Amino acid sequence: MERIYIDNDMARFVRKDLTVVDMELADGRRFENLEPHRLFPVSVQDQFITLLDENGAEQAVIRDLKTLPKDQQEIIEDCLNEYYLIPKILRIRDFHERFDGLTLFAETDKGPKDIDIRILLKGFRMEGVRVMVRDINDNRYEIPDINRLDSLSRQILGRYI
Repeated sequence: MERIYIDNDMARFVRKDLTVVDMELADGRRFENLEPHRLFPVSVQDQFITLLDENGAEQAVIRDLKTLPKDQQEIIEDCLNEYYLIPKILRIRDFHERFDGLTLFAETDKGPKDIDIRILLKGFRMEGVRVMVRDINDNRYEIPDINRLDSLSRQILGRYI
């Protein structure tokens, strides 16, 4: 099957559920119950969005979300935001080192969290001022701009990044 690339206004989306859409192409083909996923969830947020059917098979790829009409962008963005619900770390209150890593006691936009990290497994990934944190259960947390954290939080992170 040839890969379908979605650009501009060649598709219309209707949101069916928190993370599911139906899609109708300009040529009349319809696809139901598609779940948008980022092909590069950490490095590229708005490009290469794959649309997977209920069996996990790719049905189409949105090359660049920003080329879609605004209302269509919002439908896909809302689904992605639900699927990739990543708490943002606002402040690190304290930490505890362990033999295999550390625990961060953090305040997030979803409430307080104790985040267990294995340092040797690259629990931190920095891209510019943005830091992604991955815990031992493969949950992700984001610090959108490390420079906006308070000095204690930056000091704690500075030991590991």
